[in-house]
Amino acid sequence: MRYVSTRGRAPELGFADVLLAGLANDGGLYVPATWPKLAPRRSSGGGYVERAVEVMLPFVESDIDEITLTHLCTEAYATFRHPAVVPLVQTGPNQWVQELFHGPTLAFKDVALQLVGRMFDHVLAERDQRVTIVGATSGDTGSAAIDGVSGCDNVDIIILYPLGRTSDVQRKQMTTVDSPNAHAVAVEGTFDDCQDLVKAMFNDVDFRARNNLSAVNSINWARVMAQTVYYVVASETFADPATFVVPTGNFGNVLAGWIAREMGAPIKDFVLASNRNDILTRFVNDADMTARPVEPSLSPSMDIQVSSNFERLLFEINDRDGGMTDEQLSRFRSTGRLDVEPDQRRDFIDGTFRAAAFDDDATLAEVARMRAETGMVVDPHTATATAAAKLFAGPGGSKHPMVTLATAHPAKFPDAVERATGERPTLPDHLADLMDREERTQTVANDLAAVQALVESLTR
Repeated sequence: MRYVSTRGRAPELGFADVLLAGLANDGGLYVPATWPKLAPRRSSGGGYVERAVEVMLPFVESDIDEITLTHLCTEAYATFRHPAVVPLVQTGPNQWVQELFHGPTLAFKDVALQLVGRMFDHVLAERDQRVTIVGATSGDTGSAAIDGVSGCDNVDIIILYPLGRTSDVQRKQMTTVDSPNAHAVAVEGTFDDCQDLVKAMFNDVDFRARNNLSAVNSINWARVMAQTVYYVVASETFADPATFVVPTGNFGNVLAGWIAREMGAPIKDFVLASNRNDILTRFVNDADMTARPVEPSLSPSMDIQVSSNFERLLFEINDRDGGMTDEQLSRFRSTGRLDVEPDQRRDFIDGTFRAAAFDDDATLAEVARMRAETGMVVDPHTATATAAAKLFAGPGGSKHPMVTLATAHPAKFPDAVERATGERPTLPDHLADLMDREERTQTVANDLAAVQALVESLTR
């Protein structure tokens, strides 16, 4: 398998080089040169690890053999607290919730990052190299990334997060890790600012080479690849193709589902659920991808206006024309608006994506409804998706399976859940003392030079 850049000017690479590079040197994102067909299950009794290996092997086998991939997957998913890794829970007729939060940091990002961290260490050990991972987080990626690589021998990691715009639990999960190779840095700005700083550092060729930068954000192909697996596993549970309802801000999670469908997974379509930062919902429903100021919400991981992973879908929409993709994204950066032709929408958006957005009041109401009607306590991100599932199922209920992705444990957002239900969710035992742990963090201005100087000082 070879990989190409969505901007069309970077060299083709193999999987290991794409893993370590993160962002292509032309500013684009790497994608496979072709989409492989989904491998059939070898055994009807196989578990999550076995299916993960079958799904991902075509993407990695030029650099990671099947025995090694099986070992890495076994180690990664042994860290999850549920034997099914990502269990399906039925909440009503044709309504299911897939719980993606049973990993160490209680968020769906663990599904990819527990594996990706191990892939990094394996490849770097083989090459006798060391990298500095620099990432941006709106809350969950940071803690999952730090947990995933804090034990790695060949990696330093620096995570930028927006000051005051994560939950206390999200922040503490990043700032209380006592590992010399892990650093959490608060930026005086939004998540989009953090993301822009990371991209700018990667686009500074000299700085990138001097510090041997790599990435674990969903700009890194390996992240998206690992997330395709839970779509495959869930979709193969049902007799009929399922609709997946996905809370999303950066588009990476739902993109993984789209890729799984391209590979042959039996998936009907996707519903995007947004909060008040509804750029993706406006794009799907009204053909309006116009950036607006980011507004803080009760679901902070979706407080995003620039959805990085949309670039990978845009590349497909443009028939893999990297020049056209680059031009559109440059125009979006300068004007704040991105336009897609009607025939492109018909082929790639209409019939594939539906969308709905919910403000904080509606989100709280949905958390309360789910608790009262199903007994399930959901976090405010998942609540936007369960609300969308209810909306699109209609008064008579859905005629086919609908799977809502539960992206975080409710205890990561206890204040919002308590406001909605009157009950404060508790953290699992391994994090019970989290709020009492000592924090290690620094604050930096939203300034590229200041951030670059800090990165270099932390890794010397």
